[in-house]
Amino acid sequence: MAKSIEIDRAKPLKDEPGKGHNRWHPDIPPVVEVAPMEEVTLETRDASDGQIRPGVAAADLATMNRHVVHPLTGPVFVKGAMPGDLLEVEHLAIAPERHAWTRLAPSLGFLHDLFERPYLVHWDLDKDWATSVSLPGLRIPNAAFMGTEGVAPSREQLARWMTREAELRARGGTAFPPERDGAVPATEAIAAEGLRTIPPRENCGNADVKQMTAGSRLFVPVNVEGALYSVGDGHFAQGDSECCGTAVEMGAAVTVRFRLHRGEAARRNIVWPRFAHPGYFTAAPWAAPRNFIATMGMPVREDGSNANADVTLAARNALLNMIDLLGERGWSREQAYVICSVAVDLRISNVVDLPNVVVSALLPEDIFER
Repeated sequence: MAKSIEIDRAKPLKDEPGKGHNRWHPDIPPVVEVAPMEEVTLETRDASDGQIRPGVAAADLATMNRHVVHPLTGPVFVKGAMPGDLLEVEHLAIAPERHAWTRLAPSLGFLHDLFERPYLVHWDLDKDWATSVSLPGLRIPNAAFMGTEGVAPSREQLARWMTREAELRARGGTAFPPERDGAVPATEAIAAEGLRTIPPRENCGNADVKQMTAGSRLFVPVNVEGALYSVGDGHFAQGDSECCGTAVEMGAAVTVRFRLHRGEAARRNIVWPRFAHPGYFTAAPWAAPRNFIATMGMPVREDGSNANADVTLAARNALLNMIDLLGERGWSREQAYVICSVAVDLRISNVVDLPNVVVSALLPEDIFER
């Protein structure tokens, strides 16, 4: 019989602290222990830790506690895993819950400077599609994956990453420091030192890679004995970029099994995660995609001047052009931004034709009912 970690989604993570955590720290004790090749199913909460439920309105987002985002289920202790090993995580199945959401929030998202009002979409999920009364005539195909998963950092990594992010903040960059408010576990050392789950790091974490669907394999270096794997932040679907800051966000149950590649990370100096999929990550017409329209973005500022080879500006312009295209079809700017986040794929088309590198935004036409 496969092992599992079962949760009560009617409760926030703080009421079941023995089932998971929302900070990365090497001292978080494991919930379950498995052997390599043994299956384990982990039930997970949505990224808001249950704060966004049916009936919640956009105005309610102002009181949402952002310090509890990404409740993770775990850790799982993998027998025999030691620092220097490479952990392979095979995703066997991902089962969505029935409700999901996508939200815009001031100060968050790739185009946060242009969207100042909160906006919220509730989705109804079945095994094939996500639909919403807020986006009539639109249906998003099931391509479920887990947005956040990874292994515990070592103490040395914890200190180094904390210093790295503090230095970035000192230079005016964006990085969230440790925060006691909402931390699970709430013990002083972990609450004071635990790293926020918002950015991905060398231990993987919140990478939001939509190709890591069922059948895919994640490879991540082991940093502590047992690896201490955790997972959460289920996504029913997402565009490549998740530009508004959220995807089709859901609770889910994910079944995984582990393989250990002894000493491979140390031997081959593998520091960063890798992933693979033996087939299409979703149904071929959607993976390709088939039947799409695309907009281009180049690094040209609003005043008409060039920003040499600025891929970020090119991506911004590709998205703005796609929002304009969707506006031509009758969608509001907020609706268009959500559609971009859950269904539009940003592709780097070239980085060599200086000064105007190209990012393309691809919109699959078949998400619109005819």
